[in-house]
Amino acid sequence: MTRSTVTALRHDPVCDGTTGGVGPATPAESQGPCGQCDLGTLAFCDGFAARTISSLSRVQCTLRFEPHDTLFREGDQGLAVYSVVSGAVKVYKLMPDGRRQITGFFFRGDMFGFCLDGTYAYTAEAITPVGVCRLPMQRLGELAETAPEIQYRIVLRMTAKLAQFHDHVLLLGRKTARERVATFLLTLSDRARRRGDPPSPLSLPMGRADIADHIGLTVETVSRAMTWFKREGLLDLPSPSQVAIRQPEALRAIADGAG
Repeated sequence: MTRSTVTALRHDPVCDGTTGGVGPATPAESQGPCGQCDLGTLAFCDGFAARTISSLSRVQCTLRFEPHDTLFREGDQGLAVYSVVSGAVKVYKLMPDGRRQITGFFFRGDMFGFCLDGTYAYTAEAITPVGVCRLPMQRLGELAETAPEIQYRIVLRMTAKLAQFHDHVLLLGRKTARERVATFLLTLSDRARRRGDPPSPLSLPMGRADIADHIGLTVETVSRAMTWFKREGLLDLPSPSQVAIRQPEALRAIADGAG
């Protein structure tokens, strides 16, 4: 990776203790968030040398957002990458006619905001109350020149995001409505397991409209698929924001087109 991959177009003021119009910044020097971080192995800096973590703590800041707050908009200068400390974020693109495609959901430990041409390719919005670790891209690039582990970790995060994108292209291009909903639920369940959360009951902080805009269906079709899965005994719906997966293998067979 070259330095241009993670270099911003101009100086970024937000992590210098000012809000820059996006939310209340908490400078790393004042509260030492790296030392208090509870992400464990999910943290971007997990396993880094103490000197590298110290350098990161001097350039990052923690920000908090309320539901529906915008972290950045499509077309804004790509000044920073974000690692989710708590809550859930959605990213989306708007078509000229107003239609929306949600391209991803991010949870605790996930990182987003990478861009290659100096501007963000999507809008990021908080679904729930959100806490993020914000890393200015210019300074991250400068640190990566002397700390190879930072550069390697960035490559890993970007590669993982690319793999998720390929899976999503398959979902949108080749799968039926039930297959899409089943795949979406199982993907969230697998991600919950990897970050140490229960895979079931599964928390759904996003609404049905968000799910529909992510997997290319209507709200009604998503609801019908959920109801069908419940009727067949594959899952329970204790609340609109929770799904209990009762037969994961049967659900996976449907997701794979074998059900």
